[in-house]
Amino acid sequence: MADRMLVDISEVATKVGFRAPVAMTKNAWADCVWWPQTTANKMVSIQTEEGRLCDVLYAAMLAAKLSEGMSRTVFDVYRVQATGKRVKPRRTTLVMQIGPGDIKEPVITISMPEEI
Repeated sequence: MADRMLVDISEVATKVGFRAPVAMTKNAWADCVWWPQTTANKMVSIQTEEGRLCDVLYAAMLAAKLSEGMSRTVFDVYRVQATGKRVKPRRTTLVMQIGPGDIKEPVITISMPEEI
């Protein structure tokens, strides 16, 4: 995470049930989690970054359980876009990959498909 391209979400991920450190790429965060106050003030729907992050992590946990030990899995989440006027959730695809960290410990990264 030293390159600042990743957001450490391990603290919340642990509460959802992940046992390894979890990070999200900045692009995935911006698309699925980021929720600026200016958008919150304009929208009728109630959204928070914490709630949106939990949505991503629950979907990722379900995908992990269904992937039967694979190191990479693709999953979808529905989210309201943070920009624009639409309040209807739209589907987006994310990729979760587990691999060795800096000291060869298992780490999980959630990203957009084009980032892999």
